[in-house]
Amino acid sequence: MTAAAGMPGIGIIGWGTCLPEGRLTNAELAERFDVDDDWIVRRTGIRERRIVGPGETTASLAVAAGRRALDRAGLRPDEISHLILASGTPEQLSPATSAFVQRELGTAGGAHDVNAECASFAYGFVVAAGLMAIDPRPILLIGTDTHSLVVNPEDRDLGVLIGDGAGAVVLAPHDRSWLQGWDMGCDGTKTDSLKIPAGGSRLPASEATLREKLHYAQIKGNEIYLHAVRFTVGSVKRTLAAAGLGPDDIDHLLPHQANMRILDSILEHSGVSRDRLITNIEYYGNTGAASMPIALAEALDAGRIQRGDRVLFAAFGAGMVWVTALLEWGAGEPVEWRS
Repeated sequence: MTAAAGMPGIGIIGWGTCLPEGRLTNAELAERFDVDDDWIVRRTGIRERRIVGPGETTASLAVAAGRRALDRAGLRPDEISHLILASGTPEQLSPATSAFVQRELGTAGGAHDVNAECASFAYGFVVAAGLMAIDPRPILLIGTDTHSLVVNPEDRDLGVLIGDGAGAVVLAPHDRSWLQGWDMGCDGTKTDSLKIPAGGSRLPASEATLREKLHYAQIKGNEIYLHAVRFTVGSVKRTLAAAGLGPDDIDHLLPHQANMRILDSILEHSGVSRDRLITNIEYYGNTGAASMPIALAEALDAGRIQRGDRVLFAAFGAGMVWVTALLEWGAGEPVEWRS
């Protein structure tokens, strides 16, 4: 789909991140899983990750990233009309994590969670664009995850991948939308590929589920690899086709930072050249819904993304879900929203 003409547009005016101080290196994991550093790098492209410590949670990381984004945007919390919290690792089953974050930040207006697992931030961005069209006031969008807390310490496949963190953006109305097109979808027949079986209404927590470790994430690695590449590449092609563009017209591809083998395959099959890839997976691992806003913030701080650049968000997650969103960076001008 492409952005509708004549409707209030959306743009980014602030960003911020929060990364835990705790580091988990390949050397530590190599000893735990009886592999070597090179094996981990070859399979994932990751050398270290940030891991939460005592007192750090999905919400606490989100609060810190949100404050930094608000500071950069020059806005007070009470000037935010809505808070969207994107995460697959909630603070608790109820209430929504966004309520905890709203309480600490003091944002005005509504708040809700978006859980499309690792695609949650990109899903949240498209949702925010729709909300902006009917209520053109600033929105705070935060991607945050603490997957280290839901991964079995004995699980090598997931253990070498995951990291924790949060990233946030402040979105504000513009006279022309930065969002030029998008594609999103879900194939619910693939729900078994990556899951946390216990803890919900389908399999409530019990002594048995704890004993059988069903509260930990479970992954079928080969299935995730194949589905992630196929769904993401298809979504990239549909979004570009809807915008009348080809792979060479993209200045930057900013994907969910899953693992480097998946990213390499997405590049190969979509036709986007490697020099346009934005990635920081080497230093942070797979931080779930936080991976895209963290990578975005670092690219902006480094001056890599400039006004007029075409940036393509591309994400996938358990479900299986996928989403791509094409942005023209700096399109249009901000519009006055204060009454």
